[in-house]
Amino acid sequence: MTQRLCLVHYHEIGLKGKNRAIFENQLVKNLRRALKAFDVAAIARISGYVVVESADAHASEEMAAAIRRVPGVARVSLAYRCGLDEGDYVACAIRALGESGDFASFKVHARRSATTYERHSIDMNRLVGSALCEAFPDKKVDVHHPDVTVVVHVVQGSTYVYAASAPGVGGLPVGTAGKVVPLLSSGFDSPVATWMVGRRGATCVPVHFSGRPMTADTSEWLCQDIVDALAPSGVVGRLYVVPFGERQREISLAVPQSLRIIIYRRVMVQVAERIAHLEGAKALVTGESLGQVASQTLENIAAVDEAVSMPVLRPLIGSDKQEIIRRAQEIGTYDISCQTAPDCCTLFMPRRPETHARIAHVLEAWESFDHAAMVDELVERAEWRDFSQCPSYRPPRADEYRARHAELAGARKEGER
Repeated sequence: MTQRLCLVHYHEIGLKGKNRAIFENQLVKNLRRALKAFDVAAIARISGYVVVESADAHASEEMAAAIRRVPGVARVSLAYRCGLDEGDYVACAIRALGESGDFASFKVHARRSATTYERHSIDMNRLVGSALCEAFPDKKVDVHHPDVTVVVHVVQGSTYVYAASAPGVGGLPVGTAGKVVPLLSSGFDSPVATWMVGRRGATCVPVHFSGRPMTADTSEWLCQDIVDALAPSGVVGRLYVVPFGERQREISLAVPQSLRIIIYRRVMVQVAERIAHLEGAKALVTGESLGQVASQTLENIAAVDEAVSMPVLRPLIGSDKQEIIRRAQEIGTYDISCQTAPDCCTLFMPRRPETHARIAHVLEAWESFDHAAMVDELVERAEWRDFSQCPSYRPPRADEYRARHAELAGARKEGER
């Protein structure tokens, strides 16, 4: 019986050696989550691929498009699967090439993954190529630069035939690289940074710092929309929201105006680091791009990083704004980020922010208010919302979260005595 299915290709996973099965199993798990809206009959690993079968034995382009957005997927082919009968796979090849749209040239790439099939790949190429030349006499064969390549692959007792193939997002399956805590705003940069580390296999638990109660909660809703937009990739498991407006006002009254932004960010990364400890995360993530704004110079970045001991990942550090915007359009967050919303980034901004902060001046300003108590309070007031689209995320129980927070705050106070 011939059926049309989605043949999922991957690249990096194939290099994982003895750990390869772990990555493949996580990809299968993530695909099941991503395809909940479809009537899927089975998702299975075969040699070098993952096969997704639809219940009606006729996989659609819509299903293939959903698969392509899952990190770890390098390419998706709408393929026909049949047995080892030559007539069957030749008929599938004719059918696959006929569905390739407008083309002038083609070639056949046949191969077998095991020598148990008696026909050599060269013979398969000749057999299928000859049949395609008869079926499409107005098309020419071009083995070097064809418009369409018809692949005929014998693997594990079946033959997979396809010509239609489209690239996926690549990377590694979410859930294979640990947990990280991104600092998420409703702008362009941090959603892209969050998606990029998720594409490398990290489970993301972002923290949004709201200007509430000094501003409306619009930015919080936009951040939820951004997480929903990232749902096809399944990178976000929980969103934390920290009301920061009142504490920003306190900071603005206590520190020199030029250092406000740096002190804001030091408090923010310390809060994010505390939440990361509570979540069991191993790194923080920001959307900073070197030199893009005043707070993103090397000196200012170093002054912020000094406040935490956890690694801070900056996947956009070498990107310019146009590159970031293009990626935001690709992942579906651009239109949301275009909406203006007041948040903590718009509150109590200095007229002339420091661009090359000296660490001695920063530390002097840092000690001018009770920053440790402020961090304790902000973590205590953090709110959160869980998202079901990330199968690799396991939230801490609320009682455990509060107990661990109290333990960390108590240890901090004990250390100050």
